[in-house]
Amino acid sequence: MRQISVNSLTVGDVLGKTIFSSSGRILLSKGVKLTSVFIAKLRDMGISILYIEDERFDDVIVEDVINEEHRRDALEILEKSTRSVRLGKNLECFELKKVINNIVEEILFKKDILVNMMDIRSKDNQMFAHSVNVCVLSTVLGKALLLDREKLETLAIGAILHDIGKVQIDLTSEEGELLKTHTTLGFEYLKKRKDLNLIIAHIAFQHHEHMNGTGYPRHLKEGEIHPLAQIVAIADFYDKFTSDHSAEQRIMPHEACEVLMGIAGTLYPLEMVRQFLKNIAAYPTGVTVRLNTGEIGVVVDQNLSMPARPVVRVFDELEFGKNVTKEYDMVEKRTIFIEKVLG
Repeated sequence: MRQISVNSLTVGDVLGKTIFSSSGRILLSKGVKLTSVFIAKLRDMGISILYIEDERFDDVIVEDVINEEHRRDALEILEKSTRSVRLGKNLECFELKKVINNIVEEILFKKDILVNMMDIRSKDNQMFAHSVNVCVLSTVLGKALLLDREKLETLAIGAILHDIGKVQIDLTSEEGELLKTHTTLGFEYLKKRKDLNLIIAHIAFQHHEHMNGTGYPRHLKEGEIHPLAQIVAIADFYDKFTSDHSAEQRIMPHEACEVLMGIAGTLYPLEMVRQFLKNIAAYPTGVTVRLNTGEIGVVVDQNLSMPARPVVRVFDELEFGKNVTKEYDMVEKRTIFIEKVLG
């Protein structure tokens, strides 16, 4: 399979990855043949990229960090939890912890992890999809930092609930200062929960703080911010920049990696950022790229030792020729580099 822009879809393309709603319900299943009606619907939903099957890439597997069932369960429990908060009821903590336990267990079980799939998001599931992704990314970083199982579960719960304060705000408002209150609102709500570790409330409170004191709400500095909140902050930053429908303009993973390296040691701890980037594929599997040779190809595999140097399969013609000519393993071919990611 390969990644493609919704604007480049043609009738008859076959969906390569399932698309979920905000509650975890399947909107379109993997293997569905796209019609003009489906394509129009995808555009209306605000989806900009997705994965399609392509016989030239039958052997290319784009893997998520967690399986579809666990991601769907996480979306579902998050939707239930936010509904409870809106109604002034208690969170479904037992169910939430069960879902988080499955995610943490799956990530711990995997020997090598490289985040190489770009999330497919619609306008309606942006908030939930973002929270689940921040949970996954935070847990991956926590594992890389050798956190024990108990801390990982606390981190993962704090990550999935880091934006819970937004539920109590009118998000139709464009007022930035009002939106910033979500950290305090989340803290006030979560600290009352006796069945949740207090650190979880502090993650919600501190995930927008920066080491140099430029963050909010309390302008904390290095040494004053809880390490688990710093992990969530890095995951939150990366996911916002690489996804649609957030306040930021979407950029590609390799660009987000460059931005993160630029602010490491100033906004976020340098070693945390380094460990995070070791687990991120700068050029995710399935993306179409142009090389410095002028050739166009698709990223078909990753090098765990050097995430910024993937394997690219190229073709005879600029417009995807039918016959595969060669593959470049960019760890071995040091003079070959990716010039541009194509939409």
